[in-house]
Amino acid sequence: MIPRYTNPEMGAIWSDQRRYETWLAVELAAADAMAETGVIPAAAARELRERARFDVARIEEIEQVTQHDVIAFTTAVAEHVGPAARWLHFGLTSSDVLDTAQALQMRQACDLIVKGLAGLLDAVRQRAEEHRRTPMIGRTHGVHAEPMTLGVKLALWYAELQRAMDRVLRARDIVSVGKISGAVGMFAHLDPEIEARVCARLGLEPAPVSSQVIQRDRHAELLSALAITAASLEKFAVEIRGLQKTEIGEIEEPFAKGQKGSSAMPHKRNPIGCEQITGMARLVRANAMAALENVALWHERDISHSSVERVILPDSFIALDHMLRRFTRIVRGMVVYPQRMMENLQRSRGVVFSGTVLLELARRGISREQAYEWVQRNAMRAFHEQRDFKALLLEDRDLTQVLSAGEIEKAFDLDEHFRNVDAIFDRVFVSVPAAV
Repeated sequence: MIPRYTNPEMGAIWSDQRRYETWLAVELAAADAMAETGVIPAAAARELRERARFDVARIEEIEQVTQHDVIAFTTAVAEHVGPAARWLHFGLTSSDVLDTAQALQMRQACDLIVKGLAGLLDAVRQRAEEHRRTPMIGRTHGVHAEPMTLGVKLALWYAELQRAMDRVLRARDIVSVGKISGAVGMFAHLDPEIEARVCARLGLEPAPVSSQVIQRDRHAELLSALAITAASLEKFAVEIRGLQKTEIGEIEEPFAKGQKGSSAMPHKRNPIGCEQITGMARLVRANAMAALENVALWHERDISHSSVERVILPDSFIALDHMLRRFTRIVRGMVVYPQRMMENLQRSRGVVFSGTVLLELARRGISREQAYEWVQRNAMRAFHEQRDFKALLLEDRDLTQVLSAGEIEKAFDLDEHFRNVDAIFDRVFVSVPAAV
């Protein structure tokens, strides 16, 4: 069952109707190629193209008897064609049709994922520019580290999404291959020229060599690309969830008018969209593992992969497409609280500038070990005595004999910390056109 949140375009690609339409496209391309090379009569190929059609319900009815989907399909089509139907599926094995058609479906689905990634990239870029110099505290191990900007955090997301785009595009090429090589890949009944002509008609590359099937390392690469993309979205969603915690309160995913957060607690504004993305990423990752399991088939082919792919291909594409569309809405509507970001940055009373003070002492000839001791003892006093770190430094005679008050003040200057923000943006957003 296709989930209710499914993008109609993506759902249509994996519908029974589209599947059989794509099978028919392969069958007709094969008939045309065979007619061009004199394998079957040209009149038969014309008649097949003019009269071939199907009804999904009829295919399902026949399959109840045959227990074979391709035979049910060709039988249903033949009912509309007449005598020329003997040339339908001529010289083909089922996987010639199934795998070549599936390549077309995967390519179409990749195109929608690429479209979704492009939309998310645009949303992230716009918010990154908006918050290029919005100060916030950076965190390592969940603990305050050094100041950064929200814009740089989002620029990092953008660069990761670019890599996701590259992976999906590469995987799209990897799976865009067809095969008309017969039962064990030997072209025993049709020459390689037929395969080349069919693939050219369909916009695919012929697999250089195949068994009865196109090799599943290709599909595993595609599912891995989708899983990595989903993992990146999960990473971004987890970040928003963390920053939305009440005690942090720096970012919120959008909360619509009339939306309810809890049946019991009317005050709740929960990051349910980001939580949904986190959960769905687990499914896509699990599907990638199933795709890897599909690589090893017995000899020239068994069908252990077939039932798996009927689930993991549509489910992975539908899930990731939904994740991209939902996270794009979250990014565009994301609520940012710069004042709270500054409050949190200052919450540790300035100790997050300790690294800069350490380097300034080192520049003036103090050993790193000695400088570290001086700075750390003041940082610990700031923690335990709840005092201002800078004030403690200005009272420390060891430090003030090396650094002037003005030099200590400069170590706490956010503009100094952010002096390379523009350089980072230039590297990340090079060649990116401005939003229209």
